[in-house]
Parts: sequence; structure tokens; C-alpha cells
Amino acid sequence: MDLKRFRVVAARKKGKLTAFLNKLDDVVPEDMPKLVAEADASMWKEVDCMACANCCKTMTPTFRRSDITRISAHLGMKPKEFVNKWLEKEEDGDWVNKQQPCQFLVDNKCSIYEVRPKDCAEFPHHNKKPFDLYNDTFIQNLHRCPATFTLVDRLMKKVEKEYEW
Repeated sequence: MDLKRFRVVAARKKGKLTAFLNKLDDVVPEDMPKLVAEADASMWKEVDCMACANCCKTMTPTFRRSDITRISAHLGMKPKEFVNKWLEKEEDGDWVNKQQPCQFLVDNKCSIYEVRPKDCAEFPHHNKKPFDLYNDTFIQNLHRCPATFTLVDRLMKKVEKEYEW
């Protein structure tokens, strides 16, 4: 994955893709779940997260109490030790990584994959339903996640071509 090239392309198309997602807040094709499923399935044939890991390099998950308990036990640490070593509390009270890239990213792979935070396990959130309720999340991720960028780009092209838009 050529992340430098991806960033250039994503920056160039972000405005148009953002406008499309914002329009989806008001106008949703009737068969949107089918469109999303088809575009998502075809996209995963081309995008390999382990060749990218840009999410782990540029973002931090939110760690829930259950994540902290599970991961710290996996690492043989007490939850408080884990928090003190790796996390910081944001103004809104969320626990997030102190550093980026993620401390658990090793050779583009998650070293705690089996016990990773729920936020990571659900990323890039394409399977959330209904899809259009997560447009703000997708807008935030367009320039960070090639999978989200590709999915939204394909959806936009399909909807603009085949639907009264």
C-alpha cells in the first residue's frame, strides 16, 4: 500500500466524497444496504489492511473499561499499570493511546489482535446499520482509511450513475 499516494488522492477527492456522504443524510437510496454490501465485498478483494495499518499509525481507539481489563490481563498487568503506561484520558473522559502509532503495532500487525479494543475490532465500521447514520464517522476516516475511501468512492459513482440524485 502506497500511503503517500493514497493521501494525495484522498485529499483531492475528500470534498466530493464528503458532499456525497452529507447528501446521504437527506437522500438515501431504497436499496442502500444492498449497495453497501456489494461495494464493501468488492472493495475487500483489493484492500489489505495488513499492507496498510494507517488506522493504527494515525488514529487511536477508545479503550472501554472492559478493553482495559481484558488487555491488561493478557499482558500480565494490573489495569491501573496498563492505563498509567499506555493511556491518557481525554477531556470527554475517554481513554485513548498516549502515542501514535499505536504501541501494539508491530510490522503492520496488531500484537494484541486476539484481545484488541472493541473500537479496533469494529473498524472501519462499514457493517454498522443503517449505514447512513455513520456518515460523520466515514467522513472522518476518508483520508485515513483506504477501505473507507474506496467504499465511499464506489458508492458515490454507483448512486450518481444509476439513481435520480
